[in-house]
Amino acid sequence: MRKSRAAALRNKAQRSALRTALKKARQPGVAVEERRNAVSLLDRAARKGLIHRNAAARHKSHLAKLA
Repeated sequence: MRKSRAAALRNKAQRSALRTALKKARQPGVAVEERRNAVSLLDRAARKGLIHRNAAARHKSHLAKLA
């Protein structure tokens, strides 16, 4: 139970950081570094199982269209 609570807290923090990075990356006129950071977080989240890999690909595609 302690392990699952710790994992839930960690997942919540990582998901929050990912959502914040995506919101920043979608802003008009944002630096390329912000988009790279968002893509990196998406790749990591998909690899760790935080989000589905197809969802990560969809978000990355959307960011690429904006660029």
